[in-house]
Amino acid sequence: MEKYNIDLLALILKGGPVMVLLLGLSIISLTIIIIKIIQFYKSDLHNIKKIDAAMEMIESNKLSNAKNLLNTIYHPASKIILVTIESQKLSEEDKENQISIAAEKELRNLEFLLKPLEVISNIAPLLGLLGTVIGMINAFSKLEEAGSRVDPAILAGGIWEALLTTAFGLIVAIPALAAFYWLDGRVDKAREDMRHLIIQTNILLKNKK
Repeated sequence: MEKYNIDLLALILKGGPVMVLLLGLSIISLTIIIIKIIQFYKSDLHNIKKIDAAMEMIESNKLSNAKNLLNTIYHPASKIILVTIESQKLSEEDKENQISIAAEKELRNLEFLLKPLEVISNIAPLLGLLGTVIGMINAFSKLEEAGSRVDPAILAGGIWEALLTTAFGLIVAIPALAAFYWLDGRVDKAREDMRHLIIQTNILLKNKK
């Protein structure tokens, strides 16, 4: 195990400063992914059964019970439903503004840190390519210095060291991009759930008037 760590460190050092930068981006990317997974899990984005129960209470005109249940639910849609219930006495314009502000706040919270993750997935391959170009320049520079005493091993060694950054850039970018699309998809689903529940709540409340 120790030998593997030494080899990994050696590869990173061979890649130069760009490899160290990519290593930093990989750590940031992994940290963001873990934070968002924990956040989404705590927000119960995968489960809206409790919200369905609250909607049944609203339909039965048990608004007090519904509000008590919604206050125990972490899904962002629960907060929007509460705002929808509490803003029924306002004018249509004020009610829409209240709901819009609450929904935007919840969505911003869900989208937090997703943009940096997308940026990392886009720039990591470019940094890898930059490292490869720099490595190739160094390899051919050494080849030129060798003059007539050209050793193919010099060029081969320089090329494979240069290609390390491209490989590592892709290793960083692919999981980051996949995680971004998955997390962004969860946000889109939450947005749709919120939109449908707002419409459903308004309909139920209007029918009770």
